[in-house]
Amino acid sequence: MPSPWGWFAVTACGGAGNNFEEPVALQEMDTSNGVLLPFYDPDSSIVYLCGKGDSSIRYFEITDEPPFVHYLNTFSSKEPQRGMGFMPKRGLDVSKCEIARFYKLHERKCEPIIMTVPRKSDLFQDDLYPDTPGPEPALEADEWLSGQDAEPVLISLRDGYVPPKHRELRVTKRNILDARPPSGPRRSQSASDASLSQHTLETLLEEVKALRERVQAQEQRIMALENMLCELVDGTD
Repeated sequence: MPSPWGWFAVTACGGAGNNFEEPVALQEMDTSNGVLLPFYDPDSSIVYLCGKGDSSIRYFEITDEPPFVHYLNTFSSKEPQRGMGFMPKRGLDVSKCEIARFYKLHERKCEPIIMTVPRKSDLFQDDLYPDTPGPEPALEADEWLSGQDAEPVLISLRDGYVPPKHRELRVTKRNILDARPPSGPRRSQSASDASLSQHTLETLLEEVKALRERVQAQEQRIMALENMLCELVDGTD
């Protein structure tokens, strides 16, 4: 059976006759048994393939016409990677025509790997940087869970990415007492029932007090984190 890193498959995702059951293209890579780490850039239609334990990054262009997968090049280094991270497009340096940035995990360090397209002009390259998904969500979590769908909120990188100074942090608080069962008709209580009810009431009051203290501590921590975030954002302006 081929290993996860041995084969790379492209699956169709559109059209009347396309489905996700059969791949439209297969690309043989090698015979390694490492874990495949794919990263796809929808702006340039380039997929980057890294293998855990491998020392290279292979990248391919994906098109809508056969053969669908077009090999571009391979970046090789001496040391194998233990893991790999991928910088979002808004974090790249558009003035240097940077199209991809990886963070290669070594045993004791993290090495940035930068990929650029050589251009003589110092102007903004529209073909390299179309509008790209920004940090703002298109839907709230409750909307997505309810079945709604929306396209990503796109931003322009013409003037470089400028993070918003203040982002609204929504915290939904729920009162645990709202989940208590509805009160029904009272019945006569014996002395033992009254003692048990008194003990249960004291226990509940102690739990409520402890929960309130925990909520207050979390609110103070949230406020401190918000202040730290504002200081970091102001420092990067």
